[in-house]
Amino acid sequence: MNLPDAAATLAFGRELGLAAQAGEVIALVGDLGAGKTTLTQGLVAGLGYKEEVTSPTFSLVQEYVGGRLDVFHFDFYRVEDEHELLDLGWDDYLDRQGLVIVEWPTLHPDLLPKNTRWLKLSHGGKGRVVEED
Repeated sequence: MNLPDAAATLAFGRELGLAAQAGEVIALVGDLGAGKTTLTQGLVAGLGYKEEVTSPTFSLVQEYVGGRLDVFHFDFYRVEDEHELLDLGWDDYLDRQGLVIVEWPTLHPDLLPKNTRWLKLSHGGKGRVVEED
């Protein structure tokens, strides 16, 4: 799917948020600037949140609680060892029946459940392209 600009990326994210199910895990793959955080902003908005959504690069996880589903937004970019995530309570987040969104999931793919929905974002033409694996 082609996403010609940030507004289209946000709109696609909102659609994903409207359809999101409890316990779902979405893995967002893409280089820096590919639109992972913008897509997440749309997803969170689609679940009814009004607050600002930022990348959890330094905190490792951002929590958005109180919408249709709680959202747990992870960034694996700075995680060197899987134990950091396990110590943070990764398994507990998966058990909470919210929506788990992971940026940079290919750095620790073994932690993701088998039914994870993988979306790959890339630069394409004048915008971005999103593909589902």
